[in-house]
Amino acid sequence: MRGLAGKRVVVTGGTSGIGEATVRRFLDEGARVVSIALHDGEDNVVCDVADPAQVERAFARVDEILGGVDVLVANAGVSVRSPFLDIREEDFRRVLDVNLGGVLRCAQQAARRMDDGVILMTASTNGLTGHELYADYNASKAGVILLARTMARELAPRIRVNAVCPGYVLTPMQRAEYTDEMLAEVNERIPLKRHAEPDEIAALYAFLASDEARYITGAAIAVDGGETA
Repeated sequence: MRGLAGKRVVVTGGTSGIGEATVRRFLDEGARVVSIALHDGEDNVVCDVADPAQVERAFARVDEILGGVDVLVANAGVSVRSPFLDIREEDFRRVLDVNLGGVLRCAQQAARRMDDGVILMTASTNGLTGHELYADYNASKAGVILLARTMARELAPRIRVNAVCPGYVLTPMQRAEYTDEMLAEVNERIPLKRHAEPDEIAALYAFLASDEARYITGAAIAVDGGETA
C-alpha cells in the first residue's frame, strides 16, 4: 500500500485476533507500530481503554516510543453472550465502556496528536442489523458507526475517519463462544460459506490507512462474506 512506510501506528486490542493480524500487517507495510492491550505482552503498552486515566498514560507512552501518531486502529472490544432480559448491569456497563467509550477516548488522544492522519474503528455488522443474544454489544457497535461518521465530519479535512464492520471472523473471542456445531450453522447462512480470517480484516485496515484510500472518510464498510446482503 502506498504511504504506509514509516507511519506511526497505534492498534488497540493488538495482542489477539483482528488486532494482532492488523499489527502484523502494518509492520509488513514498513510502519512503526505500538499495540495497546489489556494484558501484558511483548512490545505492547498495557491499558484498559475503559479507564480514561490509563488511556492518557498509554498515549503518553506512545509519545515516548513513536513521537506521535499518524494512524489509530481502535479495535479493542469485548462481548458477553446473554438474552436481553438477563443482561446484567455490570456487563452492560463494561461492554459500553470498552467498545464505545474506549474508542472515543483513544480517538480523542490520537486526534490531538495528528497534523493529518487516519482514525479507523472496529465496528461490526452487529451495529448494522439486529443479532439475538448480543443487545448490549450491538448497541455499542452501532454507536461506534455513528461516532465515526460524526468525527469524519468534524475532523475533515485534516483527519479521515472510517468504521470497519466485520461479520463473523474466526478470532479467539469468537471461537470461545461457539461450538463446532454452532460455527457450521453460521457458515451455512453466509454466502461465502465461511468465517473471515483476521488477516482479511487487517488488509482492509491497511488499505484505508494508505494513500490509496485518501478520498474515503465517513464510511462504514461491511466485511461479511455477503451476510448482510
